[in-house]
Amino acid sequence: MHSAPVEGFDLIGPQGDTEAAAKYFGASATAGPHGDISDDDHIDEDDDADETVVERLAGLTEMLPDAVRSTISSTCSFSWKATKSLFGWGRVAIWVVVSSATILALPVMFESERMQMEEQQIQQQRQILLGPNVAMSGHLSSGMSHVPMAPLPQVHPK
Repeated sequence: MHSAPVEGFDLIGPQGDTEAAAKYFGASATAGPHGDISDDDHIDEDDDADETVVERLAGLTEMLPDAVRSTISSTCSFSWKATKSLFGWGRVAIWVVVSSATILALPVMFESERMQMEEQQIQQQRQILLGPNVAMSGHLSSGMSHVPMAPLPQVHPK
């Protein structure tokens, strides 16, 4: 499989033409037995390591027209300002919701808890005074509800 010719020669041949690639990129290299570049004459990649990412991006921006660069710059600036603004408004909204819910809900929760505690105390008092069966029935009676009562005598007028 041959690649398209570049400046009159193939970069990669059937066995990996590294000499042609080395000539094209400005380095001298000899191919080893497996078609790779030998360790003695390898292409020096340390030259590119001195360049930072920011420098590379700055170099790439020089390739773009001024209109494209200004559009990208304004888009990034708008995105950053919008993100900061939304974050600020979000913080304020969350603070208002949480503080309002706390002020409105906590008194109701405390009052319902107080009522439950009162009901439990009344139930415990009934259980102590009247026994466990009466306390669980949930109504106040004389405590003799389980004792059958004799029918009242009926008086007949003469």
